Amino acid sequence: MFATYVHHFDPVALKVGFLSLRWYGLAYLGGFAAGYFLLRYLAQRKMWVLKPEETGDFIAAAALFGVFIGGRLGYVLFYQVLDSNHGWQSVLRDPLGILRVWEGGMASHGGILGLVIFTWVYARRKKVSWTGLGDGLCVVAPVGLFFGRIANFINGELYGRVATGVSWAIKFPMALRENRIEAENFGAAANAVSKVVPGLMMSPDGRIKENDEIFTGILEASRSSPEARAALEPYLEPRHPSQLYEAALEGALLFGILWMVRIKFPKAPHGLLTGLFFGIYAMFRIFAEQFREPDAALVGSVTKGQFLSLFMIAFSAAFLINAYRKGRQA
Repeated sequence: MFATYVHHFDPVALKVGFLSLRWYGLAYLGGFAAGYFLLRYLAQRKMWVLKPEETGDFIAAAALFGVFIGGRLGYVLFYQVLDSNHGWQSVLRDPLGILRVWEGGMASHGGILGLVIFTWVYARRKKVSWTGLGDGLCVVAPVGLFFGRIANFINGELYGRVATGVSWAIKFPMALRENRIEAENFGAAANAVSKVVPGLMMSPDGRIKENDEIFTGILEASRSSPEARAALEPYLEPRHPSQLYEAALEGALLFGILWMVRIKFPKAPHGLLTGLFFGIYAMFRIFAEQFREPDAALVGSVTKGQFLSLFMIAFSAAFLINAYRKGRQA
């Protein structure tokens, strides 16, 4: 049904002058807002270790020090330094590149690790249970993951593997420059689109444009012109909308499970929900990665996301064992 559908969502939700409001930024904002109200709800019912009036400060600090810094540094480390032949050299040549988050590059594993470190420091300063503090955060974190994956889909990034015989497959123009299969068709696709988009290949002064400029023009044309999408469609492969799979699993379903456990067992030992979050997230991520086009070099026979998720399973076991011991003692 959707195999001929060419993705054409605009990553910019609103543009006023030189200012652009992107869906990706709105996704983070929505995740933090939802986290605030949900955590405040739990705090008001004595299901979290902080007081309701402390929720706002905690969310603001967690957003900055955990999600943004952790997610960005995790991306630089996992997907640039460790995945590049040049390693740290590329980062040292352009250290300010670490700050350019608007160019893309946030790692969910890095954000999770950043939150683990942040909550440990925050718990010590507030003199509250670290695992109890983390339990509340882990319950609401999937909401942010859900919004983030939806934003990935709108951006047309982190798309899935080629899907054969899948009626809901989607064609992503971003693959034209990022994936080897579609990249072989770049020249032919550019020529086809140029027939319906004047000036795609050549600037007004007669200069032949670089491939990056042409690709940007193709993306812009595909978002606004049905004719351009029709010309581009034969040169793209139908792919799994893996972003939506991950939104459903790591976001909606994981939140439903953890919220149900929190409400049904309000006196559960600290660390139980944190252990469940790490374990279930890792299993969902490992499963969903089978449908996602690898965006980094494989680690043996598994993707980078699957490899990092194995460590989360170890963390899960540690938290669950600790929670079980606390429950036995209680």
